Order: sequence, then C-alpha cells, then structure tokens
Amino acid sequence: MSDGSSTEALTAILRTEIAALAPGDRLPSSRDLIARHGVGPVTVSRAIAQLAAEGLVVTRPGSGTYVADRRRASDEGAADTSWQTVALAGRAFDPGAADGPSEDLPPGTIALSGGYLHENLQPTRALGAALARAARRPDAWHRAPAAGLAPLRAILARQAGGTVGPEDVLVTGGGQGALSMLFRAMAAPGSPLLVESPTYPGALAAARAAGLHPVAVPTDGDGIRPDLLADAFAMTGARLLYCQPTFHNPTGTVLSPERRRQVVRVARAAGAFLIEDDFARHLGHGAPLPRPLIADDRDGTVVHLTSLTKPSSPSLRIGAIVARGPVMHRLRGMRLVDDFFIARPLQEAAVELLSTPAWDRHLRALATALRHRAATLATALGRELPDWTLACHPAGGLHLWLRLPAHLTDTAVADAARLHGVSLDAGHRYFPTDAPAAHLRMGFAAAADPAELTEAAHRLATATRTLGSP
Repeated sequence: MSDGSSTEALTAILRTEIAALAPGDRLPSSRDLIARHGVGPVTVSRAIAQLAAEGLVVTRPGSGTYVADRRRASDEGAADTSWQTVALAGRAFDPGAADGPSEDLPPGTIALSGGYLHENLQPTRALGAALARAARRPDAWHRAPAAGLAPLRAILARQAGGTVGPEDVLVTGGGQGALSMLFRAMAAPGSPLLVESPTYPGALAAARAAGLHPVAVPTDGDGIRPDLLADAFAMTGARLLYCQPTFHNPTGTVLSPERRRQVVRVARAAGAFLIEDDFARHLGHGAPLPRPLIADDRDGTVVHLTSLTKPSSPSLRIGAIVARGPVMHRLRGMRLVDDFFIARPLQEAAVELLSTPAWDRHLRALATALRHRAATLATALGRELPDWTLACHPAGGLHLWLRLPAHLTDTAVADAARLHGVSLDAGHRYFPTDAPAAHLRMGFAAAADPAELTEAAHRLATATRTLGSP
C-alpha cells in the first residue's frame, strides 16, 4: 500500500472515531496509532495534519492531539476567540481615542469631531502634482536614508529655526508614530510622564501603550502653569514632559512668552526632556506665530515634533522629530528596529510640495478659511447656546473648547447631538485624570462649509433642549 493510500485510510478511520468523541477528548498517541494500525510515523503525522487542517483536531506540543470544538461561525455566529484573553494576559493595551478623520457617520451628519481638514480644504491638486513629479524621479523607488531624505530634512530644519540643522532632524511617518517612538525611546515602562490637563488623547494612548503613567499638570488661559509644573517634577521625579505650546489641542491656547521661557527652564532644572508637539505650526489663522521652543534651546532639553499631515491630508504621513545629543542617536537606532525608513515616494512628494509656491498659497488660503470658520461657529454657538462658555477664541488650530453648564454632562450632550445629526467630541477623554467639569471639543475644519457650522449650532441647541433644564 502506498504512503498516500495509507494516509487516506488512516484519516478516514480517525474521522469516524472523532465523530464519537466529545470536544476536548484526547486522541491516542502517535505510538499507539502506529501499533494499532500498522502504519509508519510519517503516515500518522500526515493524517493528523490533514485532520487539523479540516478543523477536526488541535495539536498541543508536549501534550497530544485533541478533538476540536465542532462549532462553526456559520452555525453559531462569530468565531470563539476567547482563548486570546488568556494568551494576552499581562499585555493590557488601551488604544484610547486619537483624532481620526470623521468616518462612518450617518448620512446628513455634520462633523464637528475628528482632527483633519475637510477634503475641500486640502491642497488636493498640489498634492497630486507633487506626487506625479516625485514618481518621475529615476531614484523614486530606491531605499531612503534611515534619517530621511536630505532635502526634506533641510526644509524641516529651516522651519524649526534657530541653529537647528538637517543633522538634527529625523523624518517620521506622521506625528502619531513619532509620539509612540518618543515615549518608547525616552522613558522606561512604569515611568511618570507629565502632561498638560487637558491634553491630546492620542498622546495619552501612546504613553500608556509604552507603559508610562501620565501625570496631570493644570493649565489656564496662558497654557501650562510653571509653578505647578515644578511641583510635579519634584513630587514625581519625572524626566519627561509632553506639551503643546502653540494652539494647544483641545483648548486652542498659546503658551505665553514668559511662560515659554519658564517651562523650558523648569524642565532643564529637573534634568528632564520637554517634548514640544508643534502639530499646529501650519494651522495659524493669519497672526504672527511664536518661535518653536526648540529654536532657542541649545542644550537638548527640547525635543520637537512636527507634522505635515494636519495642514494637508490624512494620507501625507510625513512628520519629523528634531533633537540633539544622545537622544537622537537612540531614535535613529529605534528607526532601524521599527521600520528601517519612511517610504521614499512619500518623502519625495513632500519635498516637491514644500518647494513650490503652491504650498505657501495653500497655507494663506487655509488660514483665511480656518479663521472664518472659527468665527462662524463661535458666533453661532454664542447665539444658540449662550450659557456655554468658550475657553478662548483661538488664533490657530482646528477646534473650539467649550465648558458646559453644571446640569449637563459631556456624554449626554454628545449622544443627543448625534441623534440630531451632529458628531462632536466629549471632553472627558482629554483629561489624564478626572475632568474638573464637563467640556466639549468642536472642530470647525471637518464640516463641508461654514453654513454647516451654523446649522450644527442650531441642531445642538435643539438636542440640548431634549435634556431638560436645571
């Protein structure tokens, strides 16, 4: 009898025996099967492999072969993956809720949620032209340097200002990936991380995924409070601060000039790094912008993070980390471990985009559009919901931050708003600890046009009335 026919015969016999067994019952050992059926070990191995492929048995190395659960997804709904809970024990991970595009919204919903531009605000034509030019380069598909293309690093270094040079720049796959890299590279799991309260929830998610423990430092209308920051460093022994000095997400505040100097001095005195998330550098509404903190830091205290994604398109996943000293050496080493380099065609397209007059024209037009949208939404909310308190009229960024009256909760308003065709962001997720009051974050860049923003405010007022009055 050939090996093939022996395998088929043994497989058929075992199928019959398995049908009479219960899930979890153990099959005879390979030695028993060899002796009982007069076949070789190769035949037994092939038969078991065939039965496993059919889903009739599961093999457990060092233990044996067992009858599989006969349930099928088509018979009883979703497959049973509950075993993974045990396998993943000790690897808890909370992805949080980062600022993503407003997707999967019911038809007719006005988007005040998310953290990206509506497609009619994106420089689609300039992006297409830049990508086409990049694709025609003879080396467009060559391997890129680990630190990024030299022309792109030179452009990003000039934007950072001061004495920053191309050697201080590491090109990254957008801002969120850069945050994840920084938190893993700069602090050991279990370490405290000082953050503004409130802050960007994507940073909280990335920090917790890296095993860090966010510690809240209060803010006011001028940004993070240096006096409480110094106390937090002293009490926790933290060696890392994450902050957004310019057009803070979600409040829209800008760290005052005096505090910009104080915060850097406090971090330096604590022997700590300051991660400056400058994601909104290109989202100003037309007024002069403060210099990045990195521009005036020569000692390596500040690690600067920037991104081209927010002012262009969610799919232009190009950002950069600017750093000096051993931390940059560590980050470049981590790049080689994580992903080797950022896709060259995307980097070439970024160089093309940033090197043309179309980019400057886009930023000027975007500033005008964002300023108008912010004013439109703020005015409409003031008229429709006068008892809601606007934190500030932002001079940049994509959002308004509002405090609700005491009788309302952010989740209740967000749920009611959704039922009335408006999506927005409940404020509690922006706080690393318990929120001191109910807030909402409302974006003005994801809606199709300013008229939708006015209509959204009207719908919100209607939705709020369904929740009753104090």
